[in-house]
Amino acid sequence: MFDIIADRFVKLQRKLLGYGRLSQKEISDTLREIRILLLDADVNYKVVGEFLRSLEEKLKSEKITSALKPGELVIVELYKEMVKLLGEKPIKLNLSGPFNTICLFGLQGTGKTTTAAKLAYYYRSKKPLLVACDPKRPAASLQLQMLAEKVKADFIPVKEDVFETAKIALEFAKKNNNQLVIFDTAGRLHIDEELMKELKEFKEKIKPNYNLLVVDGMVGQDAVNQAKEFNEKIGIDGVIVTKMDGDAKGGACLSIRAVSKAPIIFIGVGEKVEDLQEFHPDRIASRILGRGDIKTLIEKVESTISREEQEKLAKKFLKGEFTLEDFLNQIKMIKKMGSLQKILAMVPIPELKGINFDEKELIKMEAIILSMTKEERRNPKIIDGSRKRRIALGSGTTVTDVNRLLNEFFQAQKLAKIFKDKRKIF
Repeated sequence: MFDIIADRFVKLQRKLLGYGRLSQKEISDTLREIRILLLDADVNYKVVGEFLRSLEEKLKSEKITSALKPGELVIVELYKEMVKLLGEKPIKLNLSGPFNTICLFGLQGTGKTTTAAKLAYYYRSKKPLLVACDPKRPAASLQLQMLAEKVKADFIPVKEDVFETAKIALEFAKKNNNQLVIFDTAGRLHIDEELMKELKEFKEKIKPNYNLLVVDGMVGQDAVNQAKEFNEKIGIDGVIVTKMDGDAKGGACLSIRAVSKAPIIFIGVGEKVEDLQEFHPDRIASRILGRGDIKTLIEKVESTISREEQEKLAKKFLKGEFTLEDFLNQIKMIKKMGSLQKILAMVPIPELKGINFDEKELIKMEAIILSMTKEERRNPKIIDGSRKRRIALGSGTTVTDVNRLLNEFFQAQKLAKIFKDKRKIF
C-alpha cells in the first residue's frame, strides 16, 4: 500500500536533509517535485494545486530559507499538510446504541459485498445481520450468504421487493437481538438515474444510522468522482476504499475528502475478512511519506496476542527457557496476523522494504515442529540423525530443512543467554 509514492517521498526527504540551507529556488524546485509526484500518483489536479499553495504559505511563515535545519522543517510541514488533506482526525462509527443499521452503496466490482462481510467481522461483538438488497443480482445474494456463514453472521436473502426484504430483516433483527444490521444495496456497472433514484428511496424509507459508499482504490480518479456524485445526489456519511493492498497509487485516498467532502472511514487492505482497517489520517500520512505505521502494527499485534502472553514469552526468552513449543506458538500467532510483507510495510525502516519473505517457509517450519514428539520439542538436543529423518519424512521436508530450523533455534537460545548474562552484569 502506497509503496510507489512512499519510495519517491523517501528519496525527496533524503535530498532535503542533505541541504545545509535552502534557497528560494531550491524550495520552488521541491514544490515542483512534489507536484509531479502527486500528479503521477493520480491525485486530483485541483487538490494538488490547493495542497501546494497551502504548503508554500506554511514554508514562508516558518522562514525556511533562514532556518538552521530547513530540510527537517519542510518534512514536518509536508506531514502536517498531508494529515490535513486526509481529514486530520479519524471518523469512527458510533454503534454504542442497542440497535444500529449501516447501508452500503457502490457500483459493481468495488468489493461492496465483501466489505459488508468485513464490517460484520469487524463488529462481530454486535451480533451482526447481513441483508442482501439487490433483486437484480441473485448471485450477489448467494455470495453474501456464503460470506455470512464464514464470519458467523446472520443472513437474510433478497426478495423480489427490496423494501419487503428490509422489513423482514428489521423484524428478524429485533426478535433475534442483532445489534447491527448491514444492508448490501443494489450495484450497477455505472452511475445512472435509475440507480440513484432507487438508492435514494431506500435511504429515505429505511433511514440507516450510517450510509457508506464503497469505492475501488485501484480506479483512481473514478473513485473520487463516484464519491462526489453519490454524496451530491444521495448523501453519504463516509467512504470505504477497497483494494488498497494492490497496485493502487494512493491518489484516491488523497483526493476523496477534498473533492467529495465525505470522510474515509475504512480501507480494505486484503481479501481476508479481517483485512479492514480504520482510516487514521496521521498514520496514512506517515505511510505515504515512507515513515511506516507503528501504531497500526502495535494494534494488530495486541489484537492477535494478549499482553499477558507477550510478557510470559518475553520472560521465558530472557531466562533462556523458551522451547520449540514456544517457537511453534509464535509461528501460529504470526500467521494469524496475516502477510509478513504487510507487517513489515508498517515498520519505518526503509531497508526492510526490499526484503521478500517466502510465506511458505513459516508453513514448512510449522510442519517440521508438528512432526516432532513433545519430548523433542521441549529438548531438541536429543534429536539425532534417525529422529531427523523421521521428522523430515513426517513433515514432507528434507533433513537439511530440519537441520536449518534446529540451527536457527539454537542460535536464538544463545542470543537469549547473552541477554540473560548482560542483565546480570547491569
